[in-house]
Amino acid sequence: MSEKGNLTEKAQKGRNFLDIFIKGPVNLLIKYNISPNLLSFSGFLCALIASIFIGFEFLSKGLSLSWLPPFFIFFAGAFDIFDGAVARKLGKDNPSGAFLDSNLDRLSDALLILGLAYGKLIDFSVAYILLFITLMISYTRARAENEDVNMKGIGLMERPERIIIFIIALSIEAWFIQIYSWNNENYTHLFFTIFIIIYFFLLLYTLMQRIIHTFLKLKNRNNINQTSN
Repeated sequence: MSEKGNLTEKAQKGRNFLDIFIKGPVNLLIKYNISPNLLSFSGFLCALIASIFIGFEFLSKGLSLSWLPPFFIFFAGAFDIFDGAVARKLGKDNPSGAFLDSNLDRLSDALLILGLAYGKLIDFSVAYILLFITLMISYTRARAENEDVNMKGIGLMERPERIIIFIIALSIEAWFIQIYSWNNENYTHLFFTIFIIIYFFLLLYTLMQRIIHTFLKLKNRNNINQTSN
């Protein structure tokens, strides 16, 4: 059996935990013949809407609107989970669907980062760095799996973790903005600045984890092949 066919302990625990919560919604989606590809496009649409709301500074427009960006990011993440679960249950977990889902995920990530820049939560130079590292995290997985190296569960900040952290960070930021507004004080996005710095190092750590993991796996495989020859 190839390494790609095996789940790491982290990935298996995560899947078992998620199955508890998504079993009902997944069965409902299957009942109404909602295809995995439609769910992938729905997740992308939610990410696009969230990025537009962030770009138009909805976080600064009071409690009536500030909840919208985290809300749509939540559903973008939910659809991203559902599409894979539905595909596996229907036996439609195929390369074409995985290819579509992966590309839509990368576009969603890019849109959200650009939304942060247009919404003046981060500079465009910072957005470029975040986008580069985020794409590199995805690229290392794709390149490693092309070499038949299992990457499921490898890395501290996989996409589900990144989405959850973004939802929490944006929600906290919205409250900080609102509290400062109530006190008629000028808010400088201090919390989000600190968050982005920490987030950057977590992404960098994840990238290094994946590079080192893949390098060691391939090196070990090469050594075994040389010994057997």
